[in-house]
Amino acid sequence: MKLNELRPAEGSTKTRKRVGRGDGSGHGGTSCRGSKGQNSRSGGGVRPGFEGGQMPLTRRLPKRGFFNHFRKDMVIVNVGQLSRFPEDSIVDADALVTGGLVKNGGDGIKLLGNGSIDYPLTLRVNGISCGARKKIEASGGRIEII
Repeated sequence: MKLNELRPAEGSTKTRKRVGRGDGSGHGGTSCRGSKGQNSRSGGGVRPGFEGGQMPLTRRLPKRGFFNHFRKDMVIVNVGQLSRFPEDSIVDADALVTGGLVKNGGDGIKLLGNGSIDYPLTLRVNGISCGARKKIEASGGRIEII
């Protein structure tokens, strides 16, 4: 079976109502829209959220807090998670994605110091905590901030 051979089960679908095709169709004249009014017109109707002139719910509810549109979405990786990489390897955003530690690079990678590592690695990250820097340098690794 192929995707183009799939068909819905017999009787599960109805034919579309074809409106505006004359009086013989049973839907002629006003094409099932009723007579007169905003909703009967072509392009008529109200925008989403419109409540007939009443103050909309989105404006009635109080606004709280602050949303920073320029915030950077940093992806967090801990030192203990780096043990899946072999010794003396270069660990950057692409290596972390292919290694399965992160889904994508986000706006940058930040390394935190939870866990430990015993062998040297070369890390290319956007940010690193003090504890993580000490652990990587103590194991003989190098850090490149990009």
